[in-house]
Amino acid sequence: MTGFSLKDHLFNREKVQFLAGLFDKKVPSFSGQRFVSGVMNKLPDLELKKRIVHIAEVLASHLPRDFPKAAGVIIDCLPPPLDESKTDDDFGDFIFAPLGEYVVKHGMSPEHLSISFDTLKELTKRFSMEDAMRSFIREYPSDAVKVLKQWVQDKNYHVRRLVSESTRPLLPWSGRISLSTDVTLSLLSRLHSDPTRYVTRSVANHLNDISKDDPDLVVETIRLWRSKAAQDPKELDWITRHSLRTAIKKGHAGTLKLLGFHPNPKLELGDLVIVKTKFKLGQPLQFSFDVTALRNESLVIDYVIEFIKSGGKRSSKVFKATTLQLKKGETKTVSKTHKLVAEATTYRLYPGEHRLTIQINGSSMVSKTFELTT
Repeated sequence: MTGFSLKDHLFNREKVQFLAGLFDKKVPSFSGQRFVSGVMNKLPDLELKKRIVHIAEVLASHLPRDFPKAAGVIIDCLPPPLDESKTDDDFGDFIFAPLGEYVVKHGMSPEHLSISFDTLKELTKRFSMEDAMRSFIREYPSDAVKVLKQWVQDKNYHVRRLVSESTRPLLPWSGRISLSTDVTLSLLSRLHSDPTRYVTRSVANHLNDISKDDPDLVVETIRLWRSKAAQDPKELDWITRHSLRTAIKKGHAGTLKLLGFHPNPKLELGDLVIVKTKFKLGQPLQFSFDVTALRNESLVIDYVIEFIKSGGKRSSKVFKATTLQLKKGETKTVSKTHKLVAEATTYRLYPGEHRLTIQINGSSMVSKTFELTT
């Protein structure tokens, strides 16, 4: 048996044939068969991002050499936009990512900027174009920002989301950009009141990126947004918590105060009970403890696992457990099950002694060790 392959799931013969069919229907000179053959000749040997580049390169050999004409062909061959009646969870199809790569490779020049931006705007209605847009932000920041300021008011929420997502400081799977937070926060201040969760989630993720370097700035920004009252209070509360999730885990004092969590809660903790002390990879880690409030307390409870890494190094990762509202003298039992997956998506487990620590309102409270075996 073989494991799940993301690259094969996103880019395969069926997806390539789908893309070829879009051009076959409207471009008489386009040979879908030759396009598919040209792509599949190398595709199986390539990693995910190189597959995007490869498909774009093959596509370029089947399009007009004149970029404005080629961009017109691309737009003309696109399927209908994603459903605009939805407000979330409508990311689109990765097979359109090579079209954004094509625009980056062939439209990155002053005379083509307007056409490139218009093309990316249409593409992002089928699949988010943040990675392609970031390339233009790096090369032509002032021109890109000018366009982004227009897009914050676009009627299509995918276009509005692109403004926030393409300017994130720490966007996954993408290179860095150097826009100042003054610029990006001016864009986010207009997007935070958006009616769609797809946009506000991006805004919150963007703020969370900023918080990793400057949590005070994020707290200040959210306080300002609260004073404006431009967003539904419940949605703004969601944005706030999602924006400050990293700062909460780090126990940032300003964040805890904003959210109503005391940085030094008065508590009594019972013993941290781990069901057993030795686990095999893949088994669940089960633990529990009692917490008693010595005054009325709002608590955000996380747990930290200090993992053994390759070569014996150690690395800690914070996981969310729960939030509690306790009255003075009230006791609650907190229990959690954490599956010790050998090959997780973001880290790998190794045998050895690990440490579990309970963290409440950003402060470490109690710890115990457990052993992982093969």
